[in-house]
Amino acid sequence: MRPTPPLVLVFAANDPSAGTGLAADLITLASLGCHALPVVTALTVQDTAGLHEVQAIEADWVDEQARLVLEDMQVDAIKVGLTGSIENLTVIAEIVADYPDVPLILDPVLEHSQRDDYSTDEFTAAIRDMLLPHTLVMVTNSRKARRLGSDDAEEQDDLPLDAAASRLIGCGCEYVLITGAHEQTSKVSNTLYSANGRVRSDHWDRLPGRFHGSGATLSAALAGALASGVELPTAVRDAQEYVWQTLVNAYRPGMGQLVPDRMFWARGDEAQ
Repeated sequence: MRPTPPLVLVFAANDPSAGTGLAADLITLASLGCHALPVVTALTVQDTAGLHEVQAIEADWVDEQARLVLEDMQVDAIKVGLTGSIENLTVIAEIVADYPDVPLILDPVLEHSQRDDYSTDEFTAAIRDMLLPHTLVMVTNSRKARRLGSDDAEEQDDLPLDAAASRLIGCGCEYVLITGAHEQTSKVSNTLYSANGRVRSDHWDRLPGRFHGSGATLSAALAGALASGVELPTAVRDAQEYVWQTLVNAYRPGMGQLVPDRMFWARGDEAQ
């Protein structure tokens, strides 16, 4: 009998375009040699152009999906993406609190549709109060870091990322990885923070085009590396290296954004 690969429990929504959400997580983790355990939190209507509608799964179903799997298998990491509702977020927080030794990677999703901004004060407060105290690493872009780091809309635009990271770490998570694709810089700079400040910064050439699911790919890759036993700073670097390759080899399956090629290595000479 072969050894069991690293097991990663994933809370996320289904994306029919497979650009982000559960499909992106499953493909990424499989590409990295992990076995993903998908817990569906919501169903979405979306394509490569964006997210249109979200239908949350009932919280009891989210709880039962995860609890049964956790009683059956010993997972090596947990990743949380789109939760679908505050009720689901509450259930997930209760579950991860029961498994404090399992590293939690949080990829917070704030917008739930083109017409419905899910980044309400209540929801952002719930993330800070219920999930961050159990989080090993939160992976977020600079825009969301500022929004989660301040309830003052006037302050958010000018909030330094170092200050935003410090506030989020003050809420209880151990590390924050802030990506810089939305910043007006010549290169994309991604920085890992801890309570002691900056742990590492990595700089990447800015690629043309927009990508559907780059953040999900990064957080899933980090979850896979940590589940495989890689130390955190190295796992952060390895995850970025992998994502860089998925973006360099991205393709456009529809009329919207590019989709990262998470299986680039399997395409031989087709990959760059």
